[in-house]
Amino acid sequence: MSDSTSNRNAENQDRMIAEMRREQQERQAGYREQALKLFPPVCGRCAREFEGKKLRELTVHHKDHNHDNNPPDGSNWELLCIYCHDQEHTRDVQEARSQVEASAGVSRPSLAHSPFAALAARLKQPK
Repeated sequence: MSDSTSNRNAENQDRMIAEMRREQQERQAGYREQALKLFPPVCGRCAREFEGKKLRELTVHHKDHNHDNNPPDGSNWELLCIYCHDQEHTRDVQEARSQVEASAGVSRPSLAHSPFAALAARLKQPK
């Protein structure tokens, strides 16, 4: 392939990516503004209140994880702070990983296990 063809392909790809990002930002700005009008500026999980410059830390979480499902009544949205939003998505990833491991027969050590549970009794034993 010639340099001019590869340059055109790269330019087209860069243009398409830039356009997709712009459209995504416009779509997000649209439903975020709607959500901020519908709901009080409070995180739905930790109940922190946001105002002024801190308002940018409040995000819109799609309950069904479908970013194209944006009903005008906001029934698929909840406002979450960036920390709770991150935790929500991390929790979903961990649950999915656990389901995959369970179906594959992989077992993890229990979190209830205490390696020092019998330590006090062992220390009391005569030498």
